[in-house]
Amino acid sequence: MKPKVAFVCVHNSCRSQIAEALGKELASDVFESCSAGTETKPQINQDAVRMMKKIWNIDMEASQYSKLISEIQPVDIVITMGCNVNCPYLPCRYREDWGLEDPSGKEDSAFEETIEQIHHRILDLKQRIQNGIC
Repeated sequence: MKPKVAFVCVHNSCRSQIAEALGKELASDVFESCSAGTETKPQINQDAVRMMKKIWNIDMEASQYSKLISEIQPVDIVITMGCNVNCPYLPCRYREDWGLEDPSGKEDSAFEETIEQIHHRILDLKQRIQNGIC
């Protein structure tokens, strides 16, 4: 059975949504991806949606929406995005923080950089899970 990974940030509208989408795209053979937040927004960050369509041809709005951590099923791994807040306790067997700056309200280049960082971290996480490291 594949481990379930939750990508968590405050509003579940940008970084965690990108991570969920790239997790599904790049690592669904190794782990299940979901995302959640301590608060929600009415919709996913539209710049993130646009840039993910442009770079990866992924329409995040087709299957994803902003949700609270209380709405997700139990998870094995929690990845926080680096929100500078204390995330509520979410039971898991492994947890780490990626410390990513929020690109919201910034230029497209900030979104491109964040997407690229998440891309590499997803591949690294996939490898570590395959190797039994986390």
